[in-house]
Amino acid sequence: MDWLKETILEPSSVQAIIIVSLASAIGIQLGKLKLFNISLGITFVFFVGIAIGHFQLDLNKDMLNFTQNFGLILFVYALGLQVGPGFFSSMKKGGIKLNMLALGVIFIGLLLTVIISYASDISLPNMVGILCGATTNTPALGAAQQTLVQITGDTKMTNDMALATAVAYPLGVIGVILAVIFLRKVFVPKGNMDEPQGKKDKNMHVGEFHITNPAIDNMNIRDVMKLASRHFVISRIWHDGVVTIPTSESILKLNDHLLIISKKSDVDHVKVLFGEQENVDWNKEDIDWNHIDNSLLVSRRIIVTNSKVNGMKLGALKLRNTYGINITRINRAGIDLLASPNLSLQIGDGLTVVGEKASIDNVAKMLGNEVKRLDRPNLIAIFLGIALGLLLGALPIPFPGMDIPVKLGIAGGPIIVGILMGAFGPQFRIATYTTQSANLLMRQFGLTIYLACLGIGAGEHFLETVFRTEGILWITFGFALTVIPVLIIGAVAMKIYKIDYAKNVGMLCGSMANPMALNYVNSIIDEDDPSVAYATVYPVSMFARIILIQLLLIIFF
Repeated sequence: MDWLKETILEPSSVQAIIIVSLASAIGIQLGKLKLFNISLGITFVFFVGIAIGHFQLDLNKDMLNFTQNFGLILFVYALGLQVGPGFFSSMKKGGIKLNMLALGVIFIGLLLTVIISYASDISLPNMVGILCGATTNTPALGAAQQTLVQITGDTKMTNDMALATAVAYPLGVIGVILAVIFLRKVFVPKGNMDEPQGKKDKNMHVGEFHITNPAIDNMNIRDVMKLASRHFVISRIWHDGVVTIPTSESILKLNDHLLIISKKSDVDHVKVLFGEQENVDWNKEDIDWNHIDNSLLVSRRIIVTNSKVNGMKLGALKLRNTYGINITRINRAGIDLLASPNLSLQIGDGLTVVGEKASIDNVAKMLGNEVKRLDRPNLIAIFLGIALGLLLGALPIPFPGMDIPVKLGIAGGPIIVGILMGAFGPQFRIATYTTQSANLLMRQFGLTIYLACLGIGAGEHFLETVFRTEGILWITFGFALTVIPVLIIGAVAMKIYKIDYAKNVGMLCGSMANPMALNYVNSIIDEDDPSVAYATVYPVSMFARIILIQLLLIIFF
């Protein structure tokens, strides 16, 4: 057994990889455990790393440093690729308001960090570490550590910063959840406590409606839609036993039957508009949509793979009037979205199309529908993007009044290039799309090994820090940095900007980059508004935290 002792106890690159792999595997398994319906998920790897680091194993420092940096690079670049297609569109219309509120959360946290540092004996680097833990943002910690090394050249200070993050992290997770619960108690009317605003809005509802309202007799669909206060899609029209695919010019008659896709909460509005709903369950999973009316109409899922369509609005394609088909819903990353003229398409979207087979075939050619093409990620774009991201991160950017130029570092550079690649790559004939599973694998793998190494580095002095006065102060200030910005902006969003509870808490979780809190929100709100709001602010918030936390250190330290 000497070989086993040698392999595990003697410093080498193999030993480091074994320890990191064991920490990752154990942490992922323990992360599945739930307490009060809350689980730490992949973040548990961080704490397993801390436990291993406490035993002060003699590990190869160079190998740990390389693994930690490579994991962070892989994570932030894959994250940039994922959010890139929707990054700039998220800044438009309602996204601007949500992103401004999210930035408010970030700025309040940064301001409190500086104030607490000056008012206490805690150094600014340690306060920055506490902030990263309070916001559960380890990529921002990586960026801050790189900047600190650039300023001081002292790696011990970066270990203390990681230690501060570890101490503040647990209450960083719980704090957002407590703030969400508090906002619900205070701002959601008591009559809606068991069913928060918008709870019924998650699932698409398919219903058959009988036109008995004489006010819309002989009106075309375009004019009828102007009367509607809710958005819905008319999939089929049955008139005198003949089924047709509607266009905006289709004339509606009394006694026509319509197949309509809408949100569940909008069914009553649709019923008021058209007359009455037939007692037929069109939401069963076993419905054969190709044979429901004995017509030539078929229903088919088409995948967007044509890069020319990427980013174009559905209405701009004029598919309904050109091909005589109807798009009833769009599946994006597992979420069904109601087809809307203003919805921008993305590579990988799945469109449910109804029409005649020949017409659907033509639409499929236009949209691409080459599923195998999506299964082959372009590795050139991944490696080239990482290289360009690191070059950008190493570029010194001078700022007026600063002695030290700003560098985006190994976190800031790759995420910017990833976002740009995801957003504009198709315009330069660069295939940057990766499947959800492939991108998730890259992000999870990178983040896992980064957290394992980070925990191992911080574990040596973790317990002695937690159980002394300094550790208690760190925990207290971390909890304040978590809760105060969330409560302030959450109250402003609901009272001043009248943003509903579901969108508000999704925005707050996104601004704090806290997927664990989002999981809790999704468990109490049965709709996709929190997830949509989270996705809307997450890219800008993550980018802002990584860049602003570096500027904070450069300006005030």
